[in-house]
Amino acid sequence: MVVVGNLVVGGTGKTPLVLWVVDALRSGGLRPGIVSRGYRGANASAQGVPVDGDPAHFGDEPVLLAERSGAPVWTGRDRVAAARGLLAAHPHCDVLVCDDGLQHYALARDFEIAVEDERGHGNGLLLPAGPLREPASRAVDAVVVNGSTATGAFEMRLVPDGLRRVGGRGEDIPLAELRGKRLHAVAGIGNPARFFATLRVLGLEFVPHAFPDHHAWRADELDFADCDIVLMTEKDAVKCRAFGRDDLVALRVQARVDPRLAELLAARIHGPQAA
Repeated sequence: MVVVGNLVVGGTGKTPLVLWVVDALRSGGLRPGIVSRGYRGANASAQGVPVDGDPAHFGDEPVLLAERSGAPVWTGRDRVAAARGLLAAHPHCDVLVCDDGLQHYALARDFEIAVEDERGHGNGLLLPAGPLREPASRAVDAVVVNGSTATGAFEMRLVPDGLRRVGGRGEDIPLAELRGKRLHAVAGIGNPARFFATLRVLGLEFVPHAFPDHHAWRADELDFADCDIVLMTEKDAVKCRAFGRDDLVALRVQARVDPRLAELLAARIHGPQAA
């Protein structure tokens, strides 16, 4: 079991890293599956997540992981039950990746990854006085820092990986097609500023709108005056695709991670010779 999680609250890029870990394991000859809590999803029991699953039932992150990973994804409040259900339904899986499970100690684990960003540990205090879920001294096997370098950590960068229409067939949209359009951008994620910064790097001009993490979208919240296209994250897009609108476009991102992390994972799972 490889567990990817946070010591701090707030979005740090954990979902793209889970996708990267799955690809790294698959490149090493393994057949991974993914276990997730399904935060804010109504589902409580252990269930498999279809690629067209309802985010209101399964949670937005599990649906996105099922859509992007090509691996079986199971979710449930009891992650141990979800892991057992996944292995029973997919006996070919030989390694599991747990999305956001550092604090779920009922799970046995072989490798732990803590994801951080430029905000670090904030004031260094535990919730509710600070942003930490656990003490900063809590040991893990690897620390991955999104967007900056830190001593002893592996660097990760989230890079744009194309635009796609949220509704219809989800076709790709050339960046040039957005030039000259009246754009608004929404983000219901832990760190909306990072998403808006990425759009600016692409040379886009837009009106930003930040919403709470895991926001449950209503169609009328995306009705902006003087607007041709609404840009959004992939995590928001899975909750908006049922609206059937052709003016919603999602930015896909991909994690680029220090390749030494893949070597460390291989060494832990297969032994130093395989790595």
